[in-house]
Amino acid sequence: MKERKGKGLFVFCCLAPAAILFILFMIVPTIEIFRISLYKWGGYTDNKTFVGLSNFKSLLQNQKFYQAFQNQILLIVLVTIITFAFALVFAYILSREKIKGQGFFRVIFYIPNILSIVVISAIFSAIYKPNTGLLNSIIGIFKHSDDQILWLGDQRVVIYSIVIAMVWQAIGYYMVMYMASMANVSESLYESASLEGAGKIYQFFTITIPLIWTNIRTTLTFFVISTINMSFLLVTAMTSGGPDGASSVFLSYMYQEAYTNSSYGYGMAIGVSVFLFSFALAGLLNVATKRQEVEI
Repeated sequence: MKERKGKGLFVFCCLAPAAILFILFMIVPTIEIFRISLYKWGGYTDNKTFVGLSNFKSLLQNQKFYQAFQNQILLIVLVTIITFAFALVFAYILSREKIKGQGFFRVIFYIPNILSIVVISAIFSAIYKPNTGLLNSIIGIFKHSDDQILWLGDQRVVIYSIVIAMVWQAIGYYMVMYMASMANVSESLYESASLEGAGKIYQFFTITIPLIWTNIRTTLTFFVISTINMSFLLVTAMTSGGPDGASSVFLSYMYQEAYTNSSYGYGMAIGVSVFLFSFALAGLLNVATKRQEVEI
């Protein structure tokens, strides 16, 4: 009994600090966000007016919110599909093909992930410059025109410019993760498939993907949720939501309302909407990607 109590006390002492920090800095602020969303408050004074669900009603009637929502969904879909497609293909090539300098390619692909968002934003802002940017200079070699493409200033293309930056930043990290998973796939499975006449593409979809599906499913949920935060950081650093809200996303719209327009209660209502959307999206992904596990 004394030994059990001693182990229980040791476990409690180990877990208590983390649990206390989690409650203080995660649970309490989350509850506070829900509470403040029910008030009309500027954020800098003690004058709060309880308005109930009025902030949420205003939110649902605001065209800017729907524009931010549309941009966010577009980013989540495009960035996720492109990033995971390239990450899986590159991981498979570097894992299965005999390529010289595989370690070099791994490092090169992973470098964008260790760069700060500010650095990534500066790099792509320079690439997208209308007159001196690399992208327009390359296009100018094949297409001679005095009209330069405004990659960050044209409402039609700005969101796709953000997509490219986000994909470039994320591919390397997930490629390395999938390479680690693919390294655990038995070589005999590929040899047997080759003897039966299966090509490499067929092997990729029938052997590699099913055997690393658990890892794909976990990283997919993590990536989709983190895209909401990553898109805010890139949009804030590169376009500030412009032009005319064309690149505005959930969190950039929330930040603008809460801290620029001093509508803190309304901003927290947006925060609650983002929280519920993220929670629902994570649940939906878990259900949609659930399948019978295949053991290696």
